Amino acid sequence: MILLALMLLAPGIFGEEIAAGGPGDPSSPAAPAVRTARKKSPRPRRPRAAPTEVRLATTTVALRDDDRLLVLAPHPDDDILCCGGLIQEAVDRGLPLRVVYFTYGDNYEWAFMAYKKHPVLRRKAMQNMGLLRHHEAVAGMGVLGVSSASLTFLGYPDYGTLKIWNSRWDGRPPYRSMLTRVSKVPYANAYRPGAPYKGEEVVNDLKSLLREFRPTKIFVSHPGDQHPDHRSLPLFLNVALWDLGPDFAPTVYPYLVHLRHWPSPPGHRPDQPLAPPGAFRALAQWETFPVSAERREGKRRALERHRTQIAYDRNYLLSFIRTNELFGDFPLLDLDKKGLPPPEDSDRERAKFVGVETKTVSVQNGKLVVTVAYQRPLGNRTGVQVFAFGYRAGVPFEHMPKLRIDFGALRHRVFDQGRELPWKSIEVDREPRRITLWIPLELIGDPDRILLSSRSLFVSLPLNWATWHIVELGRRTSDPSERMESDGHDR
Repeated sequence: MILLALMLLAPGIFGEEIAAGGPGDPSSPAAPAVRTARKKSPRPRRPRAAPTEVRLATTTVALRDDDRLLVLAPHPDDDILCCGGLIQEAVDRGLPLRVVYFTYGDNYEWAFMAYKKHPVLRRKAMQNMGLLRHHEAVAGMGVLGVSSASLTFLGYPDYGTLKIWNSRWDGRPPYRSMLTRVSKVPYANAYRPGAPYKGEEVVNDLKSLLREFRPTKIFVSHPGDQHPDHRSLPLFLNVALWDLGPDFAPTVYPYLVHLRHWPSPPGHRPDQPLAPPGAFRALAQWETFPVSAERREGKRRALERHRTQIAYDRNYLLSFIRTNELFGDFPLLDLDKKGLPPPEDSDRERAKFVGVETKTVSVQNGKLVVTVAYQRPLGNRTGVQVFAFGYRAGVPFEHMPKLRIDFGALRHRVFDQGRELPWKSIEVDREPRRITLWIPLELIGDPDRILLSSRSLFVSLPLNWATWHIVELGRRTSDPSERMESDGHDR
């Protein structure tokens, strides 16, 4: 009964399993330390939408005659869903365009079963479905007037790229994909066949593509998206752009696909607008791109070419054919300025277990101070994790520390990827519903920027979807009033 409830409350979390009683088990004396194991888990149907108040974006994305457009899609079909109208505008105006697919989408077994009318689980069969999705992407883009020469397929593991981000850097072994069961790009028609499933490989591929194409505008998945591949892609992109330096500064437009109760209302409603979701309504600015009736029909015809997806998710996919396309981003957390990042919705049922409520971030006396407040005290079967990755110009990101601090009912443990550090490396102040930790900046590599996240666990399984925020250190201050607060209801 508990397992069924968790599957309903937190779809998609069962690709990440932790052995009970080991260092990743919150019930163990030393608190939770997550170890990833492969487990074949059913991929949930995309979330249904529920009615919300319509509140439209006010700023329009304008394309210039000298623009060069790069669309980064986590999976085949994401490009059409969120940028299909914009792509048609670029084609009609003859603007340089490149579409890059992060994965082949080869881990969506439920959609494949709906398409094939029987289970598809063998390794080679899954790779063949990845090739089929490649062919669907080429066909769909052909409908919009984009040639296959403008398409690039990287081939990183579907549903596994956030795990690469979290823990597969430098000396760590490559990630092994869940269903194709490979540790490197298996497709001969990929951008770099044989590329290991490691973080620095992803960053290097993106930097090569950016140098080659020199885009002025980049359209990429949103960091608050509920799908792990959609959350990881903008993180890798940020590192690649930082590595290329301030002289390389395209404008980045994040687009959203997976979020509970959105789009609203659901279904094929081509005469209605796509409004920002209530969960992210506090963003400083959403931008919209108008889509004509003719281009809306072009999006529909292009989506029909994605037969493996339409067979399973038609109503959801057609929900993105609206009078506009939508782009928006979280602000950077600049510790030199007072301000608030956007509040984020929580799943109220999931929050009953632990429920991270707020995160406060500041720098004091050479230490990063993070306070995490949550709704219920930690127990023997619940835990909280805090992630802090450092970025420093001139130092390869794979060599920078990537901390994960695991909190159980009584103790905490500190890890730099797979290496455990002394628990005294950080200072911790614990209250029944609040944890404050002081992390020496030198422990994070004395960074220029920090990528920060947190999440809660129940029975060693992630309950929420952790949104990553970028903290710009800028002028470091010891003034406690110079701090940032975040609604911590990550998904």
